[in-house]
Amino acid sequence: MNSSLNLGCNLEIVFADKDLQTLWTSERQQKKALGHAGMRKLRARLSDLMAVARVTDLVAGHPHPLTGNRDGQFALRLDGACRLVFEPAHQPIPQRSDGAVLWVEVTAVRIVFIGDYHD
Repeated sequence: MNSSLNLGCNLEIVFADKDLQTLWTSERQQKKALGHAGMRKLRARLSDLMAVARVTDLVAGHPHPLTGNRDGQFALRLDGACRLVFEPAHQPIPQRSDGAVLWVEVTAVRIVFIGDYHD
């Protein structure tokens, strides 16, 4: 699915599927899936994402690139072990000479996971 939030010159946000988009936009679904504290953090991260022009402008939520089976993805902390995970939504993906994502050039992201991937 490629539904997106129109953010003008800010970071473009698309969703990997309809369930993630529903979770992103429905306070009821957020509270059910993440609890009250997780819902509050998700809503804060939404505001953070909507306020920046590129991924490297993020400061809240301990923004960090992932490794291992989530290489090429980026995470923001929500509550406890829950994370908001996204990947570049560019074609082609901006890359460094070593093949890693060049996050400073990422201006469009695809939300791929919201929850605890540590399980």
